[in-house]
Amino acid sequence: MEQFLTAETLVIELLLLVALVALAVRRLNVPYTVALVVAGLIVTLQQPVQVELLPEVILALFVPPLVYEAAFHLSFDQLRRNLTSILVMAIPGVVITTLVVGGALNLATGIRWPVALVFGALIAATDPVAVVALFRSLGVPRRLAVLMEGESLLNDGTAIVLFHLMVTVAVTGQFDLVGGVLEFVRVVLGGVVIGGLLGWIVARLIARVDDYLIEITLTTVLAFGAYLLSERLHFSGVLAVVAAGLISGNLGPRGMSPTTRIVLFNFWEYATFLANSFLFLLIGLQINLPILLTEWQSILWAILAVLAGRVLVVYGYGLVARRLGDPVPFRWQHVLAWGGLRGAISLALALSLPVALGVERQRLLVMAYGVVLFTLLIQGTTMGPLLRWVKLQTRSPAQVDYERRHARLTAARAAEKHLDNLHREGLVSTPTWEIVGPALAAESSTLQSDVRAVLKAQPALEAEELDTAWREALRARRSALNGLRHDGVISQEVFDELASEVDAWLQRPMLSSLDTSSDATASASESAS
Repeated sequence: MEQFLTAETLVIELLLLVALVALAVRRLNVPYTVALVVAGLIVTLQQPVQVELLPEVILALFVPPLVYEAAFHLSFDQLRRNLTSILVMAIPGVVITTLVVGGALNLATGIRWPVALVFGALIAATDPVAVVALFRSLGVPRRLAVLMEGESLLNDGTAIVLFHLMVTVAVTGQFDLVGGVLEFVRVVLGGVVIGGLLGWIVARLIARVDDYLIEITLTTVLAFGAYLLSERLHFSGVLAVVAAGLISGNLGPRGMSPTTRIVLFNFWEYATFLANSFLFLLIGLQINLPILLTEWQSILWAILAVLAGRVLVVYGYGLVARRLGDPVPFRWQHVLAWGGLRGAISLALALSLPVALGVERQRLLVMAYGVVLFTLLIQGTTMGPLLRWVKLQTRSPAQVDYERRHARLTAARAAEKHLDNLHREGLVSTPTWEIVGPALAAESSTLQSDVRAVLKAQPALEAEELDTAWREALRARRSALNGLRHDGVISQEVFDELASEVDAWLQRPMLSSLDTSSDATASASESAS
């Protein structure tokens, strides 16, 4: 009983510290993760608190909410469009990072090769939470944010699978390349299948129930249950959570009411907030600042190795993307390279290092914290100036005004549509609907006029939105062609011809594409006649 009360007291104290840091962040206008790291460093100046957590408990408690929340909010369509690029960075990129970091540390610090590879694997996963938040505030291109979020999501699973393989090698001293590759594939595919199946089942249940308490419970069971079941079957629990989050997040919310959706999203935002906070604070409780200073050379080599691995992966990916016909602007590559922050997943893996590694475990733990500190305190705080330097800070005052008006219009239309649905279902009486409905319709009409006025006053914004709408239409056309070919409605020859037309239009400005599209349609009509 006394041990339970001590643990409960510690949790309450940590929650209070988290709340105080969050309040300070609101006043100081600094990234929360950076402020939390500083708070953790302050804690290390005091007598360290002994917190004993089993490695399995650390991963099972903290990883599922972090991974599930990110996957739940990632659009499947956006992920699919950039899947090739994301996979290149998330799978070969993690392997390359592990080898580069491990090799550099082995040569520079003398750490045994297997143990160096363990560190390379645990530090390979990126966690650009602060960077993505900055992206949203500055209005960088959406595809750049999707690339960074998607890579972070998938390389978490890849890095954790590789981490476990490297730990086995370091502890047992045995390594089988063919067996390791087959085991990697088995663990990955098994996790994806289990997570996808469970995610689909929960999504179907969510679509039939509109009760936020039940739906929060179902998604909580899904996040932790997918991880635990997959791990018990010796598959990747992390990739199971990724698949479950993607499926449930893209299928489940369609049948939710606005209230349920808001409550569910807020719950998972809070769960992620707690998981991130506790991870940073727990590692701060276990490591003294003097130890970091003592190991400064090892930390410095680790930072340089991580940066070198990131540069090699990102710019190598840029070359591959160009060959695949999906080029990434050179300016974006600078941002991707410098934005490869390390955070919660790396810390969770570092805390889960087995005691069997001996004294090397403490050294890897200190190096991991040093790298995370550098990425958050240096890279995270200099991302804004970098975005301005490469001219990716695209959100002008006029664009902010337009986004505000457009968001109000969209929200008003959603309210009007929701009220109409309630009226048709008999949940709102006709007299009430006849009063509120016209008021909402009038508001939507006024807001529509405001949006139209802003676009007329800002031709550049109007041209940008027209171009975006046209390209979305072209992508939808390309997707329809894929479906027709898959269903056998059109031959491969016809698909190649029409798909080439769409791809050519995507490479041109909107007006030129419209003219070409009209010419192609006219030509096709003449041929048919």
